[in-house]
Amino acid sequence: MRTQPLLLERPAQSRRIAVIAPSLDILGGQGVQAAALMAALQNDGFSVSFLPVNPRFPRALRWLRAVPYLRTVFNQILYHWQLRKIKDVDIVHLFSASYWSFLLSQAPAIEAAKRHGKPLILNYHSGEAEDHLRHWGARVHPWLRKVQKIVVPSLYLQDVFARHGYDAQIIPNMISLSQFRYRARSPLQPKLLSVRNLEPIYRIENTLAAFPLIRAILPQATLTIAGYGSLESTLRKQVSEHGLLGVTFVGRVEPENIAALYDQSDIFINSSVVDNQPVSILEAFAAGLPVVSTPTGDIAFMIREKQTGLLVPPDRPDALADAVLWLLAHQAEAVEIAGAARQEVEKYTWGNVRADWRQLFSGEPS
Repeated sequence: MRTQPLLLERPAQSRRIAVIAPSLDILGGQGVQAAALMAALQNDGFSVSFLPVNPRFPRALRWLRAVPYLRTVFNQILYHWQLRKIKDVDIVHLFSASYWSFLLSQAPAIEAAKRHGKPLILNYHSGEAEDHLRHWGARVHPWLRKVQKIVVPSLYLQDVFARHGYDAQIIPNMISLSQFRYRARSPLQPKLLSVRNLEPIYRIENTLAAFPLIRAILPQATLTIAGYGSLESTLRKQVSEHGLLGVTFVGRVEPENIAALYDQSDIFINSSVVDNQPVSILEAFAAGLPVVSTPTGDIAFMIREKQTGLLVPPDRPDALADAVLWLLAHQAEAVEIAGAARQEVEKYTWGNVRADWRQLFSGEPS
């Protein structure tokens, strides 16, 4: 299915854009990318309004966030109420995930845009797209057929959508390099960092399983785990039961503090089994940390083996450990890899994606 050009009457620079996405109250890639895109567009003179899929509850009712099901019902009431604001904009830019999130958040926004006659850009980010489109087809495809444009950040997702009959335009994720201080790690220290939420698809347990193999060779090694999620208690129990020393859980890290965390670390490690184009890897590139990762989703395109990082098979903690030890044993090569990754990340800056976004909002066919 070919998406449609955006046909708009208002001149491009004065167009009003509604961005619909999770707020940073839910700390994740979509919220970070939405905030970055809004700031860049506003700086370019566009009028941008934000409609969070997780509107804040009134102070007196915030306790509802701790009550399953009830919080969902009340969130939906608030969310549907704010979607009425779509009538006052020219373009709807909708960040999208998969499964129930799609039905609860994206479908109502697509319907509201259709009702008010507003063109909608669906900015799809989930690495679970293949499973979502294949097994939830009857609940997803009718909505996808109503959008004017599908934008994805990666060749990986573009291929997924093409297999299901949709044209999707690639505009990569963004990163502000000024936020991160690049430094060459020389000497490279065994100070490992994981910046992924503590959810099953990120397999933090494999990172934890790799760590004692590293520490057996380098007893001074440390592992910092940043993130939060449903597996936190399970992962902490894993550390406790195995007597793992040198592991620190720092929990949720706000965007304004993330650069300091990278600056204090030397090697980035990622063991995900479902992924797309992780912003955390881009951040590691920007800060000068050599990256060891599984080749999940678009990561296989982001990292060139022993050129911009090291790739290891999924669910292989021993391979993760071996790759980290290789970097530490080949210090000069590790610095070269990190330097090449820093050059690679330039293509993810606003300066390099700006023209694509402006063309998209201009209403011209891509």
